[in-house]
Amino acid sequence: MFGIPGRQAVTLTSKAAAQIAKLMQKEGHSGLRIGVKKGGCAGMEYTMDYVDETDPNDEVVEQDGARIMIAPMAQMFLFGTEIDYETTLLESGFRFNNPNVTEACGCGESIKFDETLGQEK
Repeated sequence: MFGIPGRQAVTLTSKAAAQIAKLMQKEGHSGLRIGVKKGGCAGMEYTMDYVDETDPNDEVVEQDGARIMIAPMAQMFLFGTEIDYETTLLESGFRFNNPNVTEACGCGESIKFDETLGQEK
């Protein structure tokens, strides 16, 4: 994993941790796997899927009763990300505050990363 010893790859706000823990309990899953895939107008999209088993290559982050697994291909893109859960008058959902994102589309569903991310300088 692209990490710093003693520091989690991804952090959760208290609202995000509470929502993930609630979903885990309600649905009976062991956690949520977070990843990225090609798609959307900016080039990449976040993915979130329920999981029952941890892949040995996943980076596991546990915080306040919530457990997320970061898919191997997504680890370098998500390092340093804070995940929040927001509720507004019209919608509710997870928000990724990711320092590696260089562009996002207007709807906020699609992102673009620094093209040099993961390359040696």
